[in-house]
Amino acid sequence: MTQYKFRLNNLRIAPRKVRLIANLIKRYPLLLAEAQLKFQSKRAALPILKLLKSAKASAANNFNLLPENLYISNILVDEGTKLKRFRARAFGRPGAIHKKTSHITLVIEERVGLVKRPKTAIKEIKREEIIKEVPKLRRPDKIGIPAKPVESIKPKGRFEGITRRIFRRKAIG
Repeated sequence: MTQYKFRLNNLRIAPRKVRLIANLIKRYPLLLAEAQLKFQSKRAALPILKLLKSAKASAANNFNLLPENLYISNILVDEGTKLKRFRARAFGRPGAIHKKTSHITLVIEERVGLVKRPKTAIKEIKREEIIKEVPKLRRPDKIGIPAKPVESIKPKGRFEGITRRIFRRKAIG
């Protein structure tokens, strides 16, 4: 099978932290891995997601591969160069600070014959059709009050926006 490699060099996150996310998506189909990364709260998830989207686009445009047939065969995280900084410590001595970087290598392969779909044009919905549908939406009639169009519903009360959220909080004591 043909392997396609994509690299991200000098990511300013320690390799140990990046490997936590990389190991989650190893051996996953490309689309499933993308969905998995969108909901991760770790900082390393965003650069890996960006690399994954770039790999998917490159595979589709440069190699004519369907994203549905692709999967991550391997993802490697290696240590990059260290940025060396120093901080003052006791008795005038310098304390070393090593800011680590990561090199990520994404290897994808194609599973042949998984999806064979014809390229069909998706029906485009015109903007005017959507605008015509919006006034028809109404609130459910719960208390016998006639339902109002969505446009006429406005938040009621003294506070709106950020002040509403601040004053809604419980006191910590």
